[in-house]
Amino acid sequence: MQYNKLIDHTLLKQDASPEQIVKLCEEAKQFDFMSVCVNPAYVPLAAKCLEDSDVKVCTVIGFPLGMNLTKTKVEEAVLTVKEGADEVDMVINVGMLKAGHDDYVREEIREIKQAVGHNIILKVIIETCLLSNDEIVRACKAAKEAGADFVKTSTGFSTGGATVEAVKLMRETVGPEMGVKASGGVRTHEDLIAMVEAGANRIGTSSGAKII
Repeated sequence: MQYNKLIDHTLLKQDASPEQIVKLCEEAKQFDFMSVCVNPAYVPLAAKCLEDSDVKVCTVIGFPLGMNLTKTKVEEAVLTVKEGADEVDMVINVGMLKAGHDDYVREEIREIKQAVGHNIILKVIIETCLLSNDEIVRACKAAKEAGADFVKTSTGFSTGGATVEAVKLMRETVGPEMGVKASGGVRTHEDLIAMVEAGANRIGTSSGAKII
């Protein structure tokens, strides 16, 4: 297996500089990662840096809390695609899910997917560390029913990151038709293997170069 093509090489820190984003892109080209994952403001820079490679540009929507208005998330997603994003990782409204408003979560995901179109990969961050197993299942079902391409464990900015148990449950829920992305705390080759064996087929990490 080409482990390098599982990795979204990630830098989402608030104080990330343009120079660090350029370095991220250079590393992604060197190791032939699947994508770089950057905040929306750096999408144009990443797109320019990667225009001569097959490394994709991934960005985050409604990040990291997911509590924006749906129309704000939709507009943010559309704008980032126009600026060069190939993939968007959106954060659900966790509070609405926990309150039992699964329809709200499902329709928000559906609106974003319809807005960006079928050629753009949509990953849905459900923030597993804040959810019970039942809520993880419900979130995954909502994402699948809404037409998302992936479910993703974590932002990396909450109380915890990816766990083997959560990834297994997510894979069991969505089946083989959807992607599962493990992110948050994946720092070693051993971590990556454990997540892949649990069912992940994409890894979000800032330690990609070290892992490979």
